Amino acid sequence: MTFRIILIVATVAGVGLLVAQAYMNKSVADTEQQPYTVLREHDGMETRFYPEALLATVRSAANGYKAASNRHFRVLAGYIFGGNEAQQSIAMTTPVHMKFDTAGSEMSFVMPSDLSMDKLPRPNDSSVRFEQTHSRYVAAITFGGWADDDRINTHTDELLEKAAANGLTVIGQPWFMAYNPPFQLMDRRNEVAIEIEKPTEL
Repeated sequence: MTFRIILIVATVAGVGLLVAQAYMNKSVADTEQQPYTVLREHDGMETRFYPEALLATVRSAANGYKAASNRHFRVLAGYIFGGNEAQQSIAMTTPVHMKFDTAGSEMSFVMPSDLSMDKLPRPNDSSVRFEQTHSRYVAAITFGGWADDDRINTHTDELLEKAAANGLTVIGQPWFMAYNPPFQLMDRRNEVAIEIEKPTEL
């Protein structure tokens, strides 16, 4: 194979990859996102208000980002892709929520806004449970690229330090939010967040 042919093949492959990634970015942009209002941007951190949300959650003893995300995602994706008593497909939303603690981990999918608790079909897998979150104030930090345990922990420490430095009172444990499928190469978005008491200036 001549150098010219190699160059042509590489160019075509590169263009194909760019087209595929552009389509992927558009698909993610068109996916329903959990709504929130940014109240303040300060010191590389956002203070937000989140209204109530309906979550489908699975929990297990699996620990570590990679092991837990692979296991939990299969269960939740199975539910929304028809693994329920109605064989009903439910639209994917963003972000995917993950929590980690010494006892294990959990992952949650935010249910589409047009569904309510009484409209959700019963899951075939009994490990899937549903919860309605309360409206809440949240502090969050955004970072790009691919997430792993070290990056999540580093940005969580950063979030807690900035929250304290800005006089915010945290509630409960932090969690991680992922916005992109693993095969999306560009414009990746990850976040760590924690609930806070209502800021005094609001």
